[in-house]
Amino acid sequence: MTNPIRWGIMSTGNIAHAFASALQHTPGAELVAVGSRNMATAEAFAEQYKIPNRHDSYASLANDPNVDIIYIGTPHIFHYENMRLCLEAGKAVLCEKAFTINAQEAQTIIDLAREKNLFLMEALWTRFTPAMRKIQDIIHEGVIGEIRTVTADFGINRPFDPDHRLYNPDLGGGALLDIGIYPLMFALTLLGEPSTIVSTAQFSELGMDTQMGLLLNYDNGKIASLTATLQSATPCVATINGSAGRIEVAANFWMTQEFTVITEQGEDVHDMPFEFNGYEYEAAEAMRCLSEGLTESPVMPHADTLLIMRTMDAIRQQWGMTYPTEQT
Repeated sequence: MTNPIRWGIMSTGNIAHAFASALQHTPGAELVAVGSRNMATAEAFAEQYKIPNRHDSYASLANDPNVDIIYIGTPHIFHYENMRLCLEAGKAVLCEKAFTINAQEAQTIIDLAREKNLFLMEALWTRFTPAMRKIQDIIHEGVIGEIRTVTADFGINRPFDPDHRLYNPDLGGGALLDIGIYPLMFALTLLGEPSTIVSTAQFSELGMDTQMGLLLNYDNGKIASLTATLQSATPCVATINGSAGRIEVAANFWMTQEFTVITEQGEDVHDMPFEFNGYEYEAAEAMRCLSEGLTESPVMPHADTLLIMRTMDAIRQQWGMTYPTEQT
């Protein structure tokens, strides 16, 4: 019998709760530790999920000898230092998106993981869901022909609040890193690196992007049209248009469990529900890689993480937007 993979969770926020719940429904996973910035929140989280080891600092969690891999669910701005802490302690890492706040940070962390021969993966959960993987298979089989255009939107109505993390520059706030990354990831997954990017954005009084529009152009004639906004609840759907048909991805496309393939032969609806809440698939892939001795996942390789980060850097450069930790 294969030994269970022993997980630690860094953070006790909403996404950490979702991931902890998913681990309870992931065969071979054992949640053994949680780390918070104070013991009270660590204890409360641990009691809810029956976690034996509770840590009042991230450093203590990183050095827990009973942990094989750590899931990082802290705000974007802290991912770099959190991942470095874990890797230096010899721990494998699954880090929530956005992986870091820029490509330089991402490259440095990836280099460190390679130097230490440790597993490292970005937890961009869409890439691991049954629906997304099936969509990629259908495209590779040529069912809708050659992709011509991709469209995707992600919008939530979040009124301006300077204290909320989405509007807080010190926490890597703004639409791009938090929700814009999803339509961007979707297009880059299907089309690869664009030849040119045309972007626009609007900004809050604190300088963070509140809504954005992107056009990704490709030398082969393909185009992606993408939007994200914190100021309006949008349909949150995606469409992949090909020379022989199209795929309509139902809302919310980044966590969809249903899509429709439309060709001259008719419509084919694919209903692919999650086994639990969707986070179990990224956990299972990380565990598969660890069991097989892999240091990166073929589903979400380091090169794809770096492409996303480089593209977001280029977009922000067009806007003239930086985060406080980037400023000298």
